[in-house]
Amino acid sequence: MQILAALFIDTIDFRQAEGPSTRIDLGGVQFSFASADPLPVSLTPHLVILVSCGNDEPGNAALVVTFFDEAGTEVARSAQPFQVEPGKFGYRLVRAELRWESYGTIRAHCRLDEGPETVVPLTLLPST
Repeated sequence: MQILAALFIDTIDFRQAEGPSTRIDLGGVQFSFASADPLPVSLTPHLVILVSCGNDEPGNAALVVTFFDEAGTEVARSAQPFQVEPGKFGYRLVRAELRWESYGTIRAHCRLDEGPETVVPLTLLPST
C-alpha cells in the first residue's frame, strides 16, 4: 500500500461518474491560513489521506500521522488501522487538535507501517 496524497481540506464529497467509477471532490485545500484570533490559536483541521493498494498486497497497515512544530517537537499524533481492498483505493480523515503559540508551520508526517513519509505543512499567518 502507498500514500498517493495527503492534504488539509475543508470538505470532501463523493459522486458517481460514468460506469462504476467514483469521483472525489476536495474543497478548500489549504497549506496556510490567516488567524482570525489572537495567539495562541487552536484548530482541528481535516487532513485527508488517499491510499492505493496493489492487487498483490494484503490491504492492511497502520496509518501513523505525527504532527511537529518548527522546533521539531511532537504536538499531536494519530495511529489507526487502515484497510483497503486489494486493487482499490481508500481514504482516511485525520483530525488532531493543533495549537500555535506563534505564527509558523506545523507539519503532518504521514506513513503506512514503516513506509516512507509524506509530509504536509500547515502554516499559520497573521491576519492583515
